[in-house]
Amino acid sequence: MDTVMQKAAHIRLLALDVDGVLTDGRLYFAEDGQELKTFDTQDGHGIKLLQQSGVACAIITGRNTKLVARRAGNLGIGHLLQGREDKLVALRELAGELGIALEHIAYVGDDWPDLPAIRAAGLGVAVANAHSELHTHADYVTHLSGGRGAVREVCDLLLKAQGNYAHALAPYLEH
Repeated sequence: MDTVMQKAAHIRLLALDVDGVLTDGRLYFAEDGQELKTFDTQDGHGIKLLQQSGVACAIITGRNTKLVARRAGNLGIGHLLQGREDKLVALRELAGELGIALEHIAYVGDDWPDLPAIRAAGLGVAVANAHSELHTHADYVTHLSGGRGAVREVCDLLLKAQGNYAHALAPYLEH
């Protein structure tokens, strides 16, 4: 059986759930009913570094909000699948569109709707605060929680496994 680092070395697409992965999973509402979310800036920077290294990123979420579209746009994530209750069907469609085998995709989730995609992906990841059932089936469980650095942890793992971490870090050490 391949180790996590061996699997991570071959990843070409990182697919992410939103609530509980890119956010802490809490839903905030303003008095006017507007939904609010918080996103971790280190997660965002990790996504940008990963994209610069040649790994594509995607969001697959069961909800449909302008906030997520805005965040995806800010991060340059071109593959946004919202309102997709069946994450595995969405993941397979995206893989087919992009011509990427599931074994070359990492999927990060936090709850039961993510489980089929986690099991099908080449590298299935559960965030630290995911439902315990996901921990049982994931190839990797992050040390950090969703919305609190878990995505950055996965990005760093992929960068290291693919030999791109030092190159990504180098510009920040030149000053």
